[in-house]
Amino acid sequence: MDEIRLSTEKTMVVASGRAHPQLGEEIAAELGTELLPLDAYEFANGEIYVRSGESVRGKDVFLIQSHPAPLNQWLMEQLIMIDSMKRASAKRITVVSPFYPYSRQDKKGRGREPISARLVADMYQTAGADRIMTVDLHTAQIQGFFDGPVDHLFGIPLLADYIREQVSEDEVTVVSPDTGRVRVAEQWADRLGGAPLAFVHKTRDLTQPNMAESKRVVGDIEGRTCVLIDDMIDTGGTISGAVKILKDAGAKDVIIAATHAILSGSAAERLANSGAREVVVTNTLPIPDEKRFESLTVLSIAPILARAIKEVFTDGSVTTLFDGQA
Repeated sequence: MDEIRLSTEKTMVVASGRAHPQLGEEIAAELGTELLPLDAYEFANGEIYVRSGESVRGKDVFLIQSHPAPLNQWLMEQLIMIDSMKRASAKRITVVSPFYPYSRQDKKGRGREPISARLVADMYQTAGADRIMTVDLHTAQIQGFFDGPVDHLFGIPLLADYIREQVSEDEVTVVSPDTGRVRVAEQWADRLGGAPLAFVHKTRDLTQPNMAESKRVVGDIEGRTCVLIDDMIDTGGTISGAVKILKDAGAKDVIIAATHAILSGSAAERLANSGAREVVVTNTLPIPDEKRFESLTVLSIAPILARAIKEVFTDGSVTTLFDGQA
């Protein structure tokens, strides 16, 4: 009788959707591998088709997909990617969503509202995802929506280390755009050598999307360089209004720092004319040339994602990448 030998070696496969192929290529390069070839296209009626160009049987698959506009198209493509890998007998499927879709809809603010962030987690799980990896969730509670491991990575080290090179720590004040992100501001302050904190008081009409009005700043910012932080910039209206409030209150300079640059509509123009000295973001979302401007700095999140993917694949610790905070 011929002897049957069972291999215990693990094999990693990295695949990328079509929403942000450059990020997928950067991650693959950091890992020293190549992206899995995929056939992906739409039928005439908009149906999406995805098929792996190589076998993934028994392999550890990491599916990278960013979610710019049109978000629903790219979410559906990612779900189909997951389903195709599951039916191709992949051993484990990790969803890598640098910008988690529908993350702002994480709770009910009024009656009859959906909790769409939970729905997305349910869809990932139903499609066949075993694990989720994402960056700077709108709120940390979203981790509990998925019944499995969630690797919540942070853009703060990347952004803060860059800003520390641009300004002197003794002249910096970290400013939260609202009271809800003060905890994140504290992490920023620690990263910037114990910088003082301030926050902008604002009001929001829950019946109107993308509508918030900055009121006044609470904290000592006069004559200081303010680092105005947020997780995402969508239309840019709120953050631009906050810049004006800070300038009017005596801030010497304002640097905007955010992980996710959605930049909907005329956001780029609004930010360019906001009076901010610099706008620093990451490439969790693609930023086309027409939305780039002179004071915009884009840092690559690929090294962080690649290191996290490597730790997950080798059964290492993702937490150690963020000083035990992840």
